[in-house]
Amino acid sequence: MKKALIVLFMVWAGVSAFAQNGVIRNLAGTVELKPAGAAAFSPAKAGDEVAADTVIFTGFKSSATVVVGSSTILVRALTRLTLTEIREAQGTEHVGIDLKAGRVRVDVKPPSGGRADFTVVTPIATASVRGTNFELDTRNLRVHEGAVAYRGLRGGAVTVYSGPEIHVDLTSGKVSDPVVAAAAELLPPVPAGAQGAASSTPAAGAATGAPAAPTTGAPDGGFQFD
Repeated sequence: MKKALIVLFMVWAGVSAFAQNGVIRNLAGTVELKPAGAAAFSPAKAGDEVAADTVIFTGFKSSATVVVGSSTILVRALTRLTLTEIREAQGTEHVGIDLKAGRVRVDVKPPSGGRADFTVVTPIATASVRGTNFELDTRNLRVHEGAVAYRGLRGGAVTVYSGPEIHVDLTSGKVSDPVVAAAAELLPPVPAGAQGAASSTPAAGAATGAPAAPTTGAPDGGFQFD
């Protein structure tokens, strides 16, 4: 009886979890594929299927759009990645990318009545989503729609929503604070040359040794307007 149950479970698991393939919808420039077990790369063309463990490489001024289930991956120029996982199990699409170099833009739209589990792993970070639109290189993340759980080599995952670009600090290994990034983006730009002028202009009287002119109520380093 127990053996029969095990066999039934294995059959059920084989039916409910199966591998998928992605498809290259369009490309531009130099795009190469290296399927699992292949010894070398070969040129890609629109309509090519890409299975799990396929390596994708794009050259200078090149790009490729790969559709995997309900997800679309725009592979930008000078990118090397591996599709580590493409499968569906119990109504959930699982897609994994190992991004070695370059940048991708991902649009994850869970299928009707189902779910999507999409993960991008880089040498210093991991981005996990359930349905969103975002762009990522090996360090920087910008969410265009939805939310992404972003984690560096150290520290916990940070939920990043649509807004300014977030990065992983190379020293601490932690994800930057989205609130701080959003506040910084609201600040007005520094006028061109303002910082250089402030650092290179000597204080009044510095050349002659005379004391600087006194201020009339302005704070140290500030300006007094009539």
